[in-house]
Amino acid sequence: MTVALIPGSFDPFHNGHLEVVERAGRLFDDVVVATLRNPQKAEPLFSLVEREEMLKEALAHLPNVRIVSVAKLVVDVAHDVGASAIVKGLRAVSDFENELQMAQMNRQLSGIETLFIPTTSTSAFVASRLLREVARYGGDVSAFVPKAVALRLQEKFSR
Repeated sequence: MTVALIPGSFDPFHNGHLEVVERAGRLFDDVVVATLRNPQKAEPLFSLVEREEMLKEALAHLPNVRIVSVAKLVVDVAHDVGASAIVKGLRAVSDFENELQMAQMNRQLSGIETLFIPTTSTSAFVASRLLREVARYGGDVSAFVPKAVALRLQEKFSR
């Protein structure tokens, strides 16, 4: 059985992420989506528990996908879930430099390979930080996120 790990902060999960998960689901027997706390990023909008709940709702249609939320090294998560590969989405060339460096570090630490899936042009401009900003100021982001996420964003900023 082939297992892929798709790690990310997913704050919030958007259609570009969804595309990568769906495509990985066609390539691997089992896909584990891990929402992580990234200490290099600002305080998250959603807690790990909230992100895990949104992921479960947004990915319920994919029978070979499971969700975990953790606060540890990605390579340790990969080992824990038996992943044969880490899968990362790429939106633009600018993503590649950082992702390549992480992939090389992960391979040196654990031997695990990283596979990159480029998003389609319809998702290439979508970024969680942009969605948070648009939603914070009352903009409609429903075209860019799964319905469960759109509802949570609306709730978060209507307070």
